[in-house]
Amino acid sequence: MNANIKVFEKELRGFQKYVDLILVLTQKEMKVRYKSTIFGYLWSIGHPLAFAFVFFVAFKLVMKVQIEDYVVFLISGLFPWQWFSNSANASPMIFFGNASIIKKVNFPRYLIPVTQVLHDMIHFILAVPVIITFLFFYHKTPFVSWLYGIPILLIIEFLITLGVSLLISSMNLFFRDLERLMSILVMFLFYFTPALYLETMIPAKFQSLIFLNPIAPLMISWRNLFLKGDFNIIYVLISLLHALIILSIGCFVYRKLSWRFAEIL
Repeated sequence: MNANIKVFEKELRGFQKYVDLILVLTQKEMKVRYKSTIFGYLWSIGHPLAFAFVFFVAFKLVMKVQIEDYVVFLISGLFPWQWFSNSANASPMIFFGNASIIKKVNFPRYLIPVTQVLHDMIHFILAVPVIITFLFFYHKTPFVSWLYGIPILLIIEFLITLGVSLLISSMNLFFRDLERLMSILVMFLFYFTPALYLETMIPAKFQSLIFLNPIAPLMISWRNLFLKGDFNIIYVLISLLHALIILSIGCFVYRKLSWRFAEIL
């Protein structure tokens, strides 16, 4: 019994050490991001708001897209998308940007992508009040389903984004072209995701292809949760399946390549 207790205490101390390291690295990322900036937090919400304005002018005013309350429709999709987009676009340079730490300190390298994704998740959570403000402006209110829906979708998006980050950051050390391809791939993925338009606007013969896009069911779930309080279990389960598959691939590639990180960097 005493031996089991000692093993448990040792594992608990190890876990606490990793948690502390994640917190330190996350704080470092926050400080670096806002170093020498005046507006700080406003920059994290300004980017999706600016894009929402551009898309509103292009699609609502010019192309006359028939979607009710199009501004809040855009906001509810662009903010969760920004989290994924920021982490995915940053992933190719994550290990290069922390080369000095990797060479000098012995710790699990996967904590660096975890920190980056967690950092972007915090910014998304801090942006939720902005979404609520727009909802009130359009005479909508938060829903009870947010209490369980937001945490569940946060976990799913965290897993998907972490899987992508592990995969790309590991492979980019050996295939540097990914650094230039990633922004293009993310852009393609964005326009194939129903963030600017309703999924029902896609022709019927292509409707099933939505589920092949790993991020689409998740973004639809976020938007429906924010706008209507809907928590479609089918879309959520499909998103979870994508998350587990992508994370498994990311972890597999990371394990296969991580032993060479120090010599490459």
